Amino acid sequence: MFVGLLKDAKSIYKRDPAARSTLEVILLYPGFKALFYHRFSSFFYRHKMYFIARYFSERARRKTGIEIHPGAKIGEGLFIDHGNGVVIGETAEIGNNCTIYHQVTLGGTGTQKHKKRHPTVGDNVLIGAGAKILGPVKIGNNSLIGAGSVVLNDIPDNCTVTGMKARIVKMDGQRVAPSETLEHTKVPDPINQELMKVMEAIKEREKKLQALIEELNHKINELECVKKKYEQKMEIDKNEDIQHTE
Repeated sequence: MFVGLLKDAKSIYKRDPAARSTLEVILLYPGFKALFYHRFSSFFYRHKMYFIARYFSERARRKTGIEIHPGAKIGEGLFIDHGNGVVIGETAEIGNNCTIYHQVTLGGTGTQKHKKRHPTVGDNVLIGAGAKILGPVKIGNNSLIGAGSVVLNDIPDNCTVTGMKARIVKMDGQRVAPSETLEHTKVPDPINQELMKVMEAIKEREKKLQALIEELNHKINELECVKKKYEQKMEIDKNEDIQHTE
């Protein structure tokens, strides 16, 4: 177990340009602390010592702000960067050398016990800040989940996804839709994209409303003309009646 934890720390040190040493990672990184506690809680969970397992996981949550259920299966080299607000559910599975940023949720759907309810994440996957992966979906190897994405369906290997609901923008190195880079900070902002869609929809509805107003004004003008003609006819008829009376 301790050899595995040392590998985790070295992997984090290699991938984080801000890290000055492996010792710094071990002593100061909340992501590594959460992983350290999880290795213990997972051991007790596998041996059906559930209370002790939950004790370690809850202690980790209070100390780091990272919640990892003892039942979650995590491979080697997981790097939880910053980490605050990360939630990893009971039946979640994470492969080797993955990177998870803050506010990420690997959440479950359904209420059935002893059933797969959480995501399965492949190897070398990067999950950007604020992303939500929900349900027993599978994320392929070497994929990138953009910041703020909401993933509800399986994602193949070597894909970049972004948006709410998340869509594939790159597959096997080929663009499916515009995307700038694999760095999670430079993936197109899904919230901004959705706002732009809303603005376009508002503009389209404004055009339709303006057309309706113009049509309504045209109908009003026609009614005014009809009214004037009717009033003129009534005036003529009235004058004729007076002349006949005289």
